[in-house]
Order: sequence, then C-alpha cells, then structure tokens
Amino acid sequence: MSDLSSIAILVPGRLHPHAIERIEGRFKLIVIDRADPALVTEEMAGKVRGMAAMTEVDAAFIDAFPNLEIIANFGVGYDAVDAAHAVRRGVMVTNTPDVLTDEVADTAVGLLLNTVRELPRAEQWLREGRWVREGAYPFSRASLRGRTVGIFGMGRIGQAIAQRLAAFGLPISYHNRRPVENCPYAYFDTLQGLASAVDTLICVAPGGAATNRAINAEVLEALGPDGVFVNIGRGSTVDEEALVSALENGTILAAGLDVFANEPHVPDALLDLRNVSLLPHVGSASVATRKAMAELVTDNLIAWFAQAKAITPVPEAAHLEPRLPASDRL
Repeated sequence: MSDLSSIAILVPGRLHPHAIERIEGRFKLIVIDRADPALVTEEMAGKVRGMAAMTEVDAAFIDAFPNLEIIANFGVGYDAVDAAHAVRRGVMVTNTPDVLTDEVADTAVGLLLNTVRELPRAEQWLREGRWVREGAYPFSRASLRGRTVGIFGMGRIGQAIAQRLAAFGLPISYHNRRPVENCPYAYFDTLQGLASAVDTLICVAPGGAATNRAINAEVLEALGPDGVFVNIGRGSTVDEEALVSALENGTILAAGLDVFANEPHVPDALLDLRNVSLLPHVGSASVATRKAMAELVTDNLIAWFAQAKAITPVPEAAHLEPRLPASDRL
C-alpha cells in the first residue's frame, strides 16, 4: 500500500466524520473553518495538494493553492465548486455519483406521495388528537392515480426515479439538453413543452447558470391547475417567488420540496402554505448512503495520488491527468 502520509489534504469547513477519519489515517490532514483565502497561511498554501469539500470552493480559494491537484467534492452535485476554473488550472474535480442514486430516488417518490396524499398532515392530525375529536382526516385533493410524470434531468437519479414511477403504472416523459441514448421515455426538447404535456413535474436537474430559475412562472403555468411540482435537485433551479405565487393562486395544485434557493433558510411564504410538503434537504441523508459518499470522496483522493487516476471525475475534468508521472508522485 502506498505511503501517502506526506501529502497534505485540506478540509475547509465541515465534512462527514468518516471521510475525516479516513483522510487522517492516510494523508496529512489540514482543517480550516471555511473556504476563505484569508485563512490560508503561506506554509499551508505551498503544502496542500488535495482538497475534500462539501462547501463552496470558488476561483479565489482554488488559486490560493499553487500545488493543488484535486478537489474531491462530497455530493453528486458540484455546482458549489468552480469546476471550470479548476480544470483551467489543471486541477481534477471529483464527485460522488451512483452511491446515492437509489436513496435520492426513493426520497423523490416518498416526497411525491407525501405531496399528493398529504401524508405528513394526516399524521399530524392523528398526533394532535384530532382524529378522536373531529373524526377522519379530510380526503386528499390529489392522488397518484392517473397522473402523468415529467422529469427534468434524466441522469442517473432521474432514470432511477422514472423506473420506480413506471412500476406504479405512470407514463414518463423527460427534458434534458439532449435525448438520452436508449432511454425508453418520451423526450421533449423544451422544459415548457414537457410541463404542458404532464401534470406532475419532478426536477432532478443540477444547479448552475444553465438551469438557474429554469422552473419559472411560464413553466408552472404550463403545468396547470392540477399540477404537482417536486424538486429533489437544486433550489437554484426554481424561481421561488413564482412558485409561491403559483401555489397561492391555484396556478398549480401542490409542491414537494427537498431543496431551496438559500438553504437552510426557507421563505416564510412557503412555510405558511398548506399545499406544500417540505423536507430539509435529506435526499441522500441516511447513515449508510452518507458513509458510502464519504468512502468515495476518500477513495478518489487515494486513487489520484497512489494510482494517478480519479475514480469519478466530473465530466469537465475527465480528460485531466496528474502533472507528475506516477514514479514521482509520492
């Protein structure tokens, strides 16, 4: 087994404890409070060759480390990392796909069921003793039966959600930048076109400039008064003011949200609505899945420095190779 103990790996801010433990066991671990160039000493700047992060890593922070080779991002979404700048610098960026796919897909289906059948409110009715005092919980206005589903973002997670909902007997359509090869579901080349054709829209799209506020007033209007919107992707993909307005005035029927534009802060206007089901970004938040993500973060670092390759590079960085030959790396 390669001796990596002389290689300095920086962790800015919080990281899963299992990742910390594994990094500390293999590398020289450096921890700082946050990803702020002002916290980087001259000695630290020269030593750090790798980074493991679950926070924003911008261009200025990347540039604070002249010998940085890899940023191992905790999470499949990596919009918090300026990957384009990192790649221009020759810095590898990795994420944690696959290991969380099923957990997030399960959460998406559960959130959809909570939204259409109002299950959290029904449980609250029971817990508050209202079943005894007032009788049965009112019938839910919506049902999963007879719905047509559109998925915005037919990647790994989108496909896993589609497979689950197809098993419920629901027809599936989707919108991506381009059609997915060998995908059996109907493709729409515009998001508004997809919304017009379905009554249930599930957003699994990544964050970033290309998807910023893509779910806007026009898309919600196209979804229609029986429409249900579920977001398990990124809060930045939604115009939250337009969503609140659509929920208040009946433009759409209901929404289920696991992500928000300014987490952990959720607008009071959403909290006050009865036709929303809200979760605190728990899509992948099981003990087993988060540990698997922590394993993959560390495995990417080990593979990069011991084997001169990354296990799960993000697409922008897939072509990058280590600056030093394998014989000179340790």
